[in-house]
Amino acid sequence: MGTRVAEEGLSAGEVARRLGVAVTTLRSWHRRYGLGPDQHEAHHHRRYTGADISRLEVMCRLTGEGMPAAEAARAALAVHPLDVTDRPSVVPGTRAGGGNTIPVGGAGPEARGLARAAMRLDAATMTTVITRMLVERGVVHTWDHLLRPVLSGVGDRHAATGALVEVEHLLSRTISEALAAVPRPPGTPAPGTLLACADEEQHSLPVEALAAALAEQGHRSLLLGARVPPPALAAVVGRLGPTVVVLWSHAPVTAHLDQLGGLRATPLVVAAGPGWPAEGLPPAVARPASLAEALDLALRWLPESG
Repeated sequence: MGTRVAEEGLSAGEVARRLGVAVTTLRSWHRRYGLGPDQHEAHHHRRYTGADISRLEVMCRLTGEGMPAAEAARAALAVHPLDVTDRPSVVPGTRAGGGNTIPVGGAGPEARGLARAAMRLDAATMTTVITRMLVERGVVHTWDHLLRPVLSGVGDRHAATGALVEVEHLLSRTISEALAAVPRPPGTPAPGTLLACADEEQHSLPVEALAAALAEQGHRSLLLGARVPPPALAAVVGRLGPTVVVLWSHAPVTAHLDQLGGLRATPLVVAAGPGWPAEGLPPAVARPASLAEALDLALRWLPESG
């Protein structure tokens, strides 16, 4: 494929698919910043050479990390043209056919950068973007303004096309690792908060985010993860006596109310997630509408962190 790039060049559509950006984005970068094909023959479509793609790879990486586009373009234009026979013609991890963009609604440039990196299967850039926002803005902001919009966009695209399974898997794993890297408070006492997914519920990222958000506030928690059977959950509650139990359900099919019955002795039971019904929950069971609300509920019941 590198030989074809060197000899023939690639069309804008082919380059867009390789880099995981829209063709309109390439055209905008060409018009605004001069990041376009160096060679153009009259009456022919412009073809991107290996050197052109090298610059665009830098542009994608830097904007994906949150750098303003104009600044990233200046850095990309400074890249020395490389012979494509001596280097890969695409970003490592890029897959052919990745031209479909991930919709992120009105989310900011960091979310768009994360979405582009996810389409390229660029785990290193995804980790950089997520970690930087976690450090600078905290877990709740990162979840609401970066992670949830991109996860929802991938889900919407998959629902419409049946594609992007590999993108969702890598993105979820990268998010999970970044959340787990948020420093936890030291100490060995039994944690005051128990976090689990409902029986057969496989979507654990929201409770992983809550565990990280609690850690930011100085509170340890025990995260059981996905698909926790009710007897196992009740056994852990009996052994540890947590102050707060959070049970997450993404869809009604996993939100069986009888799972909450064995938690009545817990001071605060939180039925989190859109799977639980808005009405009909057992008395004293809270149903937060967001990560921030779930965090606030837990903090009200937990002792002051030391």
